[in-house]
Amino acid sequence: MQPRWEHFEHKGDVGIRGYGRTPDEAFEMAAVAMTAVITNPERIQPNQEIEISCDGSDLDILFLDFLNTIISEMDLRKMLFSKFKVQIDGLSLKAKCYGEKIDIKRHEPAVEVKAATLCELKVYQLPDSTWVAQCVLDV
Repeated sequence: MQPRWEHFEHKGDVGIRGYGRTPDEAFEMAAVAMTAVITNPERIQPNQEIEISCDGSDLDILFLDFLNTIISEMDLRKMLFSKFKVQIDGLSLKAKCYGEKIDIKRHEPAVEVKAATLCELKVYQLPDSTWVAQCVLDV
């Protein structure tokens, strides 16, 4: 199974879904899916590294906190991220986010992601052992 991501339809907002061999990979792919709502991730040079960490009461909430921490960092630092390296230990997460300052002309951001929501929030494992992390983004 190759890690991947996708978007799914949801009324006025956008659903994202990340797939991976581990929850870590599924979270990474979902974060790329979130970036792809804003712009093409291939336009973002991963030349600056930002470290983040968060905790959750369960895997679903940990995923939600992870995405919302990324959104907060993007807003605070005026950056976009294209690559993520996640390490989950129990219900604690540490991640490295790689990206660069926003360049409106080159990145051509389509929308602003306001928040990851509880809607359709779920982290689960498929029968083939693939992990899935999904939720709906408020845009």
